[in-house]
Amino acid sequence: MTTNPIPTRTLGTLTSSAIGLGAMVLSPGMYGDIDDDRALAALGAALDAGATHLDTSDAYGEAGHNERLVGRALRDSGRRDEVLLATKFGLAIPEGAEAHGFPVTYDFGEVKVNAEPRYVRGYAESSLRNLGTDRIDLYYLHFPDPTVPVEDTAGAVAELIKDGDVRHLGLSNVTAHQLRRAHAVHPVAAVQAQWSMWSPVDPELLAAAGELGVGIVAWSPLGSGFLTGTVQQVTDDDFRRVIPGFRAENLKANNDRYAPVRAIAAELDLTPSQLALAWLLHQYEHVVPIPGSRTPAHITENLAAARVELAPVTLARIDQALAAFAPDGTATLIERN
Repeated sequence: MTTNPIPTRTLGTLTSSAIGLGAMVLSPGMYGDIDDDRALAALGAALDAGATHLDTSDAYGEAGHNERLVGRALRDSGRRDEVLLATKFGLAIPEGAEAHGFPVTYDFGEVKVNAEPRYVRGYAESSLRNLGTDRIDLYYLHFPDPTVPVEDTAGAVAELIKDGDVRHLGLSNVTAHQLRRAHAVHPVAAVQAQWSMWSPVDPELLAAAGELGVGIVAWSPLGSGFLTGTVQQVTDDDFRRVIPGFRAENLKANNDRYAPVRAIAAELDLTPSQLALAWLLHQYEHVVPIPGSRTPAHITENLAAARVELAPVTLARIDQALAAFAPDGTATLIERN
């Protein structure tokens, strides 16, 4: 039973807790090794603390591991009907399908995707099996396919919605133009975008979302953990080693430059994470951050940020500090054209 309900927000016509949980870090190979018991404890803590939005993908972990974890947590808790269950498709490319690559700023060089309409139903059926559910509440195209018009992929998801396998269409990592094109085919409930104090959202995307009534789900709202103020180094089994902003030669300088924001958090008796999340919630009425964490205490702490009210003068001070915070090494996955 949820012991501590938190405020809600809308994403299109969906209702979500104001802060959700990004489950990506609960599979091995993201922030180092982890076992299923620890991952399930983290998911249970999020549900107990009032999170009603769980985010996963068929590409997180090996062979659907992350989706299966989330599905097990919902079965074990009996809370499936209380949760906005979101997953993504396009990166777990089926055998025999062509991989379509495009460049990114992280050190692995490119992302490979296949969003051809003929594969969309198969992606969804696999996710439904992994999750152990009969419907996906919010189904995202994980990345736009450089060879496939986004409206064609949206049309394939619209067929799943018509059939009842999916409730709402989502898009992830798209431009404003791509959002408009997809939305013309079928209403988009939410766009998932990288957005934090460290990685500003594309203002054109934000404007298009506001105009169309689309919510924004902020991935990496804590800057892949940097905004917690606790990351001094990353190990070889931590995926953040591929993010230029986390390179050893950059990380110390970035932590030093972030000190004024940490000081504001301390003045307000907030953790840096809470301040970063509360700040983000004040940027757009329909934004829902989905921080990832493996530690129940940190998850509860993050969700408590949904209740934090920041005065205009405080927001102005934060913005002033952020204006002087130019990180060494990019922290943004996709560069805007």
